[in-house]
Amino acid sequence: MKDKILLFIPMYNCEKQITRVLDQFTDEVCEYIQEVIILNNRSTDDGEQAVISYLDSHEIHTDVKLLRNNENYGLGGSQKLAFDRAVKQGFDYVIMLHGDDQGSITDLIPYLRRGIHRKYDCLLGARFMNGSRLEGYSLFRSFGNVVYNILFSLGTGRRVLDLGSGLNMYSTAMLKDRFYLKYKDNLMFNYCMILGSAYYGHNIRFFPICWREDDQVSNVKMMNQALTVLKMLGSYIINKKGFIEAEHRDKEVDEYSAEVIAEDLYRE
Repeated sequence: MKDKILLFIPMYNCEKQITRVLDQFTDEVCEYIQEVIILNNRSTDDGEQAVISYLDSHEIHTDVKLLRNNENYGLGGSQKLAFDRAVKQGFDYVIMLHGDDQGSITDLIPYLRRGIHRKYDCLLGARFMNGSRLEGYSLFRSFGNVVYNILFSLGTGRRVLDLGSGLNMYSTAMLKDRFYLKYKDNLMFNYCMILGSAYYGHNIRFFPICWREDDQVSNVKMMNQALTVLKMLGSYIINKKGFIEAEHRDKEVDEYSAEVIAEDLYRE
């Protein structure tokens, strides 16, 4: 039986890049994807219009919907919204591909074609493992990421090859209990996910990806985030159960919600 897969694209001020991401949805890619949602996290640019204009002039051979978050939930909050949607609508898997065109969905296709994804709870793109390719990424940042991967590997007892790239795939069976709900809503959500998966014993496989930086604008404040992540790891090591069960959000949200702005439903 064919897997039912939702692909979601978090978008925040990606007007220049989002159409390049949509260009990735070739007929081959669409064979595996039943629905694409572009989730605009209250961008301040004209990204929504760029998406609408693209859909008006291009045919993508799967359903595509443009949604706008009812509040700025952050990257983590957007992921929670997409996870909840995938579970409620009966999808078997959910894929995240960032809207800033740093990663490529084609890196995941060989694993889908061979059914490798069915053997794991999640497939996580890794920028810093053998077989990966980095373009426009500084040696300093690469070194820092590798050091943090080692620290998280030691702290979790699991081999960690990336703390959070922009291309990941999750089984909805793993997400049904919403273990992720209290994790941070910001860019550090994926760090929490790594720790949560280690605690719950999820079956993870990392896979190599191509990652590039050219005209993207980073939202990461490196030094501040580096210290925060170290504190997070330390808290987990000291009291794993306490960390996992704690509320990590700055603001509790009862329901992560969005409205549909546009949709392009594919008819064969």
